[in-house]
Amino acid sequence: MEYISLDEIIEATGGEIIVKGESPFVKGESYNNVCINTRVIKDNDIFIAIKGENFNANDFIVEASTKGASICIIDEIKFEKVNLNKKTCVIKVVDTKKALLNLAKFYINKMNLRVVGITGSTGKTSTKDLVAAVLSAKFKVFKTLGNFNNEIGLPMMIFKLDKTFDVAVLEMGMSDFGEIHNLCEVAKPTIAIITNIGMSHLENLKTRENILKAKMEITDFFEGDSVLIVNSDNDLLKNIKKSNYKLIKTGIDSEVDFKACNLNIREEKITFDIMDKGNIVGNSMEVDIPGRHNILNSMLAIACAREMGMSYKEIALGFKKLESTSMRLDITKGKRVTIINDAYNASPDSMLAAIDVLCNISGNSKIAILGTMKELGDRAFEAHKQVGEYAKHKKIDLLITLGEFNEAYKEGFNDIDKYRSFQTYDEVVSFLARTLHQNDVVLVKASRYMKFESIVSKLEDLDPRVSLDSDKNINAKEVI
Repeated sequence: MEYISLDEIIEATGGEIIVKGESPFVKGESYNNVCINTRVIKDNDIFIAIKGENFNANDFIVEASTKGASICIIDEIKFEKVNLNKKTCVIKVVDTKKALLNLAKFYINKMNLRVVGITGSTGKTSTKDLVAAVLSAKFKVFKTLGNFNNEIGLPMMIFKLDKTFDVAVLEMGMSDFGEIHNLCEVAKPTIAIITNIGMSHLENLKTRENILKAKMEITDFFEGDSVLIVNSDNDLLKNIKKSNYKLIKTGIDSEVDFKACNLNIREEKITFDIMDKGNIVGNSMEVDIPGRHNILNSMLAIACAREMGMSYKEIALGFKKLESTSMRLDITKGKRVTIINDAYNASPDSMLAAIDVLCNISGNSKIAILGTMKELGDRAFEAHKQVGEYAKHKKIDLLITLGEFNEAYKEGFNDIDKYRSFQTYDEVVSFLARTLHQNDVVLVKASRYMKFESIVSKLEDLDPRVSLDSDKNINAKEVI
């Protein structure tokens, strides 16, 4: 973390000192980090007391001080001064969440770097990984970890920046109007990417058109030289018109600025050529991730890199540096089966993409273990049913579901001989231990809160021998 003075913190947060303390950092030394969790706080951190649904971090100021916090930022006084470490300075603000955003805004403005903001209904994290990889062939790149993409997570990522970075690639998530706006007020991306507009967040926003409107907030702080890059194969994004910023469209099936052609979708990689304004350019691109949808994500990364002056040779080298976020289409070989671990999140679009990947993996039986997709509102039952229908259309050998929409999946799949539903993880694993054969392929996917990674870990350790009571062929006729 770069140096930020006590006076700058006061200016950025609009706070006032209520306990001066004896912190040495008013003299120009640096703080270690900004922290919102006392369990991981280190000596000389800045602690910001955030209120959550089930906790109030203002209750833990004494603990933060005792562990060495140099500055505590609060919006409620719930401590006795006598209990504080003598070096701790306490600043009171009106709202600590707003203070966190304002401090992050002040801090990132001290950096001399370009910011790439990425949003969309699905594919945000995969696209973030691809963009960061490609740009790293020419620039020193920072990217947000995991899905630290909301009004708490994104500021915490910003505080990990320092002046050695050239580019920050920041993922921006939302569940309602105004959230992307607030993130962009902090980070002010000069290049923005929208991956697609799907059905995620219908619970709050009601229509896909409203989701588009919320995602377009990523342009709210654009200036004349700012750039918006969109996946024009998406039905809503293809209709976006040029505004007071540069608009770049990418895709496979639509007429765009950068188009992928000559696609080759393999088990663990994709290759494709690039058509730049009607002409095939450079050598074929090779990216070590599966799925047609990741060609679309890769094209967004290519357009971003070209906008930043990179050659196609540099872009190809960048793809070789790809480090994907865990639990997003990780393909691993267990002792008995191949596992496609996509347990990080789920939406209708990403479910269909994952099923496509399952069908492209070589193996014997193809099994999908699917759970609940969140934030779909009144469309939830129908959306789960449609995923079941798609699994049937793709001739999945066995569909296993777990969660509140088992009946929707069952209705859509409409094949009782190849469908099974369960209520617990252990039931799923027990059934599969008796049923799976060597070289079967299993997709595991659900929204993050279902914690399907616990199923993955057990599947990885399945004994390579099938139990004696297993059927010769998969048959899920008994449905519970």
